[in-house]
Amino acid sequence: MNSNATRRSRTRRGRTAAFGVFRLFVFAALAVCSCAAQSAESGSSSQSNKPQTGLKTTAITIAGSKGQVKVEVELARTEAEQAKGLMFRTELEDGKGMLFVFDKDEVRSFWMKNTLIPLSIAYIAYDGTIIDIRDMHPHDTSSVHSSRSVRYALEVPQGWFGRVGVSAGDKVDIR
Repeated sequence: MNSNATRRSRTRRGRTAAFGVFRLFVFAALAVCSCAAQSAESGSSSQSNKPQTGLKTTAITIAGSKGQVKVEVELARTEAEQAKGLMFRTELEDGKGMLFVFDKDEVRSFWMKNTLIPLSIAYIAYDGTIIDIRDMHPHDTSSVHSSRSVRYALEVPQGWFGRVGVSAGDKVDIR
């Protein structure tokens, strides 16, 4: 009986010690993961609130009511480039913009989170026809939808389309 009691006591102590080691291991793993996540957040946040740079640029032409109009655009082709868009820009000159190029036609929606300047957006069909033009306001997180499926979206300074005579139904030459 004495040896059984000793054996049970050792087994309990062994289990308790093993559980204590397990808890210590889990606590240490959580601490390491937490520190790594905080480090990643602090490192990426300093870069995430800066405008993106280095995008490929090209000139596109729009046939508007006042004739041909050229726009120098940055191309947002990847999901990351499209997600960042014109966020954190403090200015955008007339005649410049960002063209969002999508792989397939879909109803699209944009918002202005972290966008500091007022913009106008043209939703453009696969054949270059402007479907909609909408104005968007800084920091507005409500979605601005296209009225139907589109392949492209062009953001420019707010009111620029009207100033140069571009409206829905006009054609964009995207090459």
